[in-house]
Amino acid sequence: MEKKFILFDFDGVIADSFQPAFETQKIICPHLTEDIYRKRFEGNINDWEEPINIHTEECRHDIDFFTEYIPRMKNEVQIVPGMKEVITEFEKNYTLIVISSTITSPIQEFLEGHDLANHFAQIMGNDVHKSKVEKMKMVFEKYGVEAKNCVFITDTLGDMHEAEKMKVGVIGITWGFHTPETLLRGKPFCLVEKPNNLLTAVADYFNVLK
Repeated sequence: MEKKFILFDFDGVIADSFQPAFETQKIICPHLTEDIYRKRFEGNINDWEEPINIHTEECRHDIDFFTEYIPRMKNEVQIVPGMKEVITEFEKNYTLIVISSTITSPIQEFLEGHDLANHFAQIMGNDVHKSKVEKMKMVFEKYGVEAKNCVFITDTLGDMHEAEKMKVGVIGITWGFHTPETLLRGKPFCLVEKPNNLLTAVADYFNVLK
C-alpha cells in the first residue's frame, strides 16, 4: 500500500500565532489592521501585491519581521488545544511534513518543546524556499510520492491556491487566520472546526480517492 502524506501548515493550524504575528507586523506598518493582514494570506505571504501592499511614511523598512517575531513566538505562541493528540495519532499511519512560511528553526524548537518534532519527517520553512509550490515539488522528489497520496491541512486561501497548482487536495481548518467564507473560495475537500475532526476528514479524503 502506498504511503500517504499529510502536509501541515504551521501558523494558525498547529500554533495559535495570529495575534503575536499581527502585532509584530504592526510594528513595521503601524497603519495595519487585522483585516488587511488576513488579506495578505489570500496569496503567498512573501509576494502579496497591491492593493494590499500599501506602505505609508510610518512603515519601518529597517525592521526585520522574524528578528522581532521569533522571541515573541517563543514566549507567547501556544499549541492549538487538541493538536498534539491529533499529530500523535496521525503519525501512526501517515508521513507528516510541515510546510510553512515561518523559518524552520523556531518551528523545530516549538515542536521539540511539545515533544512533537520526532513525529515529522521534515520541517520546511521559509528558508527552504519561499514558495510552497516549490516545497511540495521537493516532497514529491525526495519521497517519491505523488500528489494523489498527499493532503495539505491549512488555514489560508493562499495555501489552497498553491496546493491547487500541484494538484494536492486540501482540508481547511476554521480556527486559524481565515474565515470559513474565505476558505471556501479555495474549494477545499472539507472544512474542519475542531482538531479531533481532522482524523476523520483525512481518512475520508483518502478513501474518496481509492
